[in-house]
Amino acid sequence: MDLMEKLASLAKRYEELNTLMAQPDVLEDIPRLQRYGREHAELEEVVQRYYELVETERQIAEAREMYEGDEPEMRELAFEELERLRDRREHLLEEIKIALLPEDIMDEKNAIVTIQAGAGGEEAALFAGELFRMYGRYADNRRWKIEILDINETDQGGVKDITFVVKGRGAYSRLKYEGGTHRVQRVPVTEASGRIHTSTAKVIVLPEADEDIDIDIKDSDIRVDVFRSTGHGGQSVNTTDSAVRITHLPTGLVVTCQDEKSQLKNKVKALSVLKSRLWDLEQARRQEELSKSRRSQVQTGDRSEKIRTYNFPQDRVTDHRIGLTRHNLAGVLNGELDEFIDNLITVDQADKLQRLFEAEAVV
Repeated sequence: MDLMEKLASLAKRYEELNTLMAQPDVLEDIPRLQRYGREHAELEEVVQRYYELVETERQIAEAREMYEGDEPEMRELAFEELERLRDRREHLLEEIKIALLPEDIMDEKNAIVTIQAGAGGEEAALFAGELFRMYGRYADNRRWKIEILDINETDQGGVKDITFVVKGRGAYSRLKYEGGTHRVQRVPVTEASGRIHTSTAKVIVLPEADEDIDIDIKDSDIRVDVFRSTGHGGQSVNTTDSAVRITHLPTGLVVTCQDEKSQLKNKVKALSVLKSRLWDLEQARRQEELSKSRRSQVQTGDRSEKIRTYNFPQDRVTDHRIGLTRHNLAGVLNGELDEFIDNLITVDQADKLQRLFEAEAVV
């Protein structure tokens, strides 16, 4: 089935749904009406673009007929119209191809983000803290909310590791491109000789677990420890043992949550994070099984991959996955990430489109 046949088939189904949703028996069956409504909404964008494409093809045929006529003035007008219509057709085809890409059901979810200081000691911890503030400002710009689940700070104001939830529609769809190793190059405040040091921090981004993530956690597979919550520099901030640490025995994964004063609430949140991390492990296993297929260059899943460098002496931020460099380091650290993320999304969509049509060609 070529592209136009596939689009015609989708349009036929779209019209069928229009008819079905107007039938009395369907109007009385709310679950069925909702199911048809969701399918109708999913098809609407691509079908409307298809209708525009069909109309454009009709206009191209008319303009071509006019161009092949005997009147010189009409030929010139028809030539200009053909150029415009052909550009319109190409634009519509690109929009249709993107609309046909399979939706990632995780994209609309909240994002669970973990930042871990890497090589570089205290300087790496300070950088990890700056990354957290960068994502906080980015979230503010998009009117998302941030909720810290667990934080391990240093005496000098750095962050050894922090886990937080970014709450807002589509948070995971954009922040998932931030996963990987971030590198900073600058002169640390503790460096007397003025030498530039390189430090790193690892960022892990997962969709928040809910009913769409089918992961079963058995009680026999986990160990739950409770302890007293601590604040900056290890200072106790709670007089009760409300913090929760869950260890998943089969994988060795450890999740800690001490945000809430209630032990039960901390346990629920920790289980949610654990579920997301187990889902991530399963996705990585499946990706490994499909390793013969070409992976997207912007989402390899390899968290050891160096994805971005923040160079303070040169006021430079470079995303190594797409070769994009901007001399606006202060702005980026202030949450101006959209240019990087938008370009990453564009490259990722192009890569997925290529793989989609390569697969169809093989079939």
